Amino acid sequence: MRDFKNRGRGVAPRPAKTDGPCPVMRACGGCAWLGLPYKKQLARKQAAMEELFAPLLRRMGDGASIDPIVGMGGTGEAGEKLPSPRAFRYKAVTPFAPGPRGTVQCGFFARGTHRIVPVGDCCVEAPGARRLLNEVARAAEACRVPAYDEDARRGLLRYAVLRLGWKTNEGLLTLVTARREIPRYREFVERLRQIDPRITTIAQNMNGRVTNAILGTETHVLWGAPRMRDELLGCTFEISPTAFYQTNPQQTEALYQLAIDGMELGDGDVLLDAYCGSGTIGLCAAHEAAAAGRRVRLLGVERNPAGIQDAERNAALNGLEDDARFVAQDATAYMRRAAERGERVDVLSMDPPRAGSTPEFLAAAVALAPRRIVYISCNPETQARDLEQLARDGYRLERLTPVDMFPHTTHVETVAALARER
Repeated sequence: MRDFKNRGRGVAPRPAKTDGPCPVMRACGGCAWLGLPYKKQLARKQAAMEELFAPLLRRMGDGASIDPIVGMGGTGEAGEKLPSPRAFRYKAVTPFAPGPRGTVQCGFFARGTHRIVPVGDCCVEAPGARRLLNEVARAAEACRVPAYDEDARRGLLRYAVLRLGWKTNEGLLTLVTARREIPRYREFVERLRQIDPRITTIAQNMNGRVTNAILGTETHVLWGAPRMRDELLGCTFEISPTAFYQTNPQQTEALYQLAIDGMELGDGDVLLDAYCGSGTIGLCAAHEAAAAGRRVRLLGVERNPAGIQDAERNAALNGLEDDARFVAQDATAYMRRAAERGERVDVLSMDPPRAGSTPEFLAAAVALAPRRIVYISCNPETQARDLEQLARDGYRLERLTPVDMFPHTTHVETVAALARER
């Protein structure tokens, strides 16, 4: 029942059928469970989560259990019909490579390799997203913009990253290049503009390193608005070319709502949003509280200054600037100093990277003594480890809910709500 690939959680995928719902599913490997009925996918993920967290739940006693997994359209319980999810990824990426006679190859990397598999369409991406990326390759060919050759380390165009709005008609296309200079720059950008009216921003990111990382550190806008906009839970967010923003917005709303419900915010509460990024979770929580007539003071802490700038803009965009403050600092160091100063924090929200949190962060969180902690995790294995430490330090797990953010994969995200023992 264990699968540690990509640090995900679940059951090792069975070989895909070549006559399945996607002609490249065997070669691509991105949707290893695409041929499995969705209810069975959810059942496997539920079983994997129950196995993973069983030791923690046994020690807690009191009949502690895991909620049914929140799938796209339901939980997959008896009698519930769940169609196989489609068109839910609103972020799409393609690598590029030189092809014969000046052509530009694009598509997906074949499983475990850097060989590109051409893809005409992708059933799990937003409608038209894959066609749009393929047209980028055709525009590069027409303008003689060379694709990057990883082995020879020459050429220019490495990746294209596309993000489309879920509730808006805006889109952000980021070209990742090995250097700044683009031949026939104006003609190339004009061709890209004509591909799809949803493209409202075209940006260039420079990545000249020998690395598997897609993005480099330098980005500038070639055409259009500096950021695109999208909406989540009634809030509007501006998304810059390198900002983190969830790939599956429909399930993101479910994930965030579970987190907000777990916060149990009251009037006058102070909410600390650690690892806040561009402020999405904290601002959604503050917005919901304000709509219910409760005023919440939001404090977001994030190491990345660009994320803090995005968060400040998003607070103003949603009329929350008077009750929100964002700090560009290491969250552990900030909380440690805040505890030493005796600062008040009623609720702590944390959404760490895949490696999970650290003992130092958790110790600083406990020193702050918030009455509630909500822990969103993209890696349940590291979350289980961290929840053990919080339980030893006096926090009781009240609710644990798995969320299927990425159907047809082994990946599961979880939301844990904890309360301080009195």
